[in-house]
Amino acid sequence: MADYHFVYKDVEGTTTEWDDLQRKFGNLPPKPAPFNPPPFAPSEEESSAPKSKAWIDDRTADELEELEDHPDLDDDRFLEEYRKKRLEEMRVATRVAKFGSVMTISGSSFVREVSQAPSDVWVVVFLYKEGIPECGILSRCLEELATRYPATKFVKIISTDCIPNYPDRNLPTILVYNNSAVKATYVGLIHFGNRKCTPESVALALCQSDPVLNDGLSEGSSREAIINGVRKKFIERVVKQHEDDDDEYSSD
Repeated sequence: MADYHFVYKDVEGTTTEWDDLQRKFGNLPPKPAPFNPPPFAPSEEESSAPKSKAWIDDRTADELEELEDHPDLDDDRFLEEYRKKRLEEMRVATRVAKFGSVMTISGSSFVREVSQAPSDVWVVVFLYKEGIPECGILSRCLEELATRYPATKFVKIISTDCIPNYPDRNLPTILVYNNSAVKATYVGLIHFGNRKCTPESVALALCQSDPVLNDGLSEGSSREAIINGVRKKFIERVVKQHEDDDDEYSSD
């Protein structure tokens, strides 16, 4: 008949007096600490977690639109942060889209559109006449700058509508206004590189003393930051021109 052995197992971590004595003399390793599992806590679903400012800042405009009517998003703090973010987006969009083109004005609207412009808006006034080639060259440069810097106001007016008897030999002329005052005057193309002027050379001249150009994306852009951006655009234009010339040469 087989022998049966009953093995008794006490509560985990329990030791005998003999074991304790052996450990005291160093004959046994130290008693291992009893296993204590961490208290159970159900994982929190991302959708139910409080929505912090960082969480809101990471959302795109489309995601915020989808979340606007979500039934679970009734947390006052989330709604307040959401409203702040949307208001900021709307404010930036409104500021950027303020102008964006060269607007034609008349003598009767000059005071309203130029002299009475808000104090934080720079106004570039282009005096011109049709049929003068230099005016056409500068007009194309200003049209491009107006799209790049939509928070700067660009207007054009026939020279004699603005200043009676203004001589054609002085055309084109640019007047820069801010806070109801003339800040700079540029007569002819000599300030911009003559007939070889580019949007970049015009931008550099306009920003020599003041941050006239504003893209509307950053508050209080410094004159140096604007000039650095213009120089970058100029380098890109030169590189592209060289690449086009190389392609044309290789095709021949």
